Amino acid sequence: MLNAEKLAKLHISADWVDPLNETFERFGIFSHNQQATFIGQASHESGNFKLLEENLNYKAATLMRIWPKRFPNMEKANEYAGNPKKIANSVYSSRMGNRDENSGDGWRFRGRGIFQLTGHSNVFHAGKALGVDFVKDPDLIATAKYAALTAGWFWSTHNLNSPADGLDYTKVTKIINGGTIGLDDRIKHVQQALAVLA
Repeated sequence: MLNAEKLAKLHISADWVDPLNETFERFGIFSHNQQATFIGQASHESGNFKLLEENLNYKAATLMRIWPKRFPNMEKANEYAGNPKKIANSVYSSRMGNRDENSGDGWRFRGRGIFQLTGHSNVFHAGKALGVDFVKDPDLIATAKYAALTAGWFWSTHNLNSPADGLDYTKVTKIINGGTIGLDDRIKHVQQALAVLA
């Protein structure tokens, strides 16, 4: 069981003790490696459990680097730079269960929670599994309880216990992130959590 003292050593607020313990119990995340990997990945994704909503306030050059197909040149990128709502509606349009750019789904279902759950499909299915209508109120995912539980749902539906037990950092990161962005920082957070939970 996690406690406030262990979380304090990881620079995580005691407010997360109950949400994390409930999530680990509900989704069968029991071994040290599983819990440490979960906490380490979440720490990276959420700035040590402090940022529960995706920051999409990007400059033009960053947009071109992250989404080169959507922003192939500076002129196109400048149309969106510094406008998080417009960026979300563009980059998340017509995928992950979202409708087109004009629907506003990209912004409505932008990343929230400790794993930055993104897209109508994820939000809908997580809500079904947890018995909460997140489609109607996606901001609930940015509360500690549901930030943790939706991450647990994602973890469980993507069978992450096995690669976590083997400390397969790359596989877990690719499933959570879609790539390997921040891999070194994720590994650092997991190793810190392993030391505290040992």
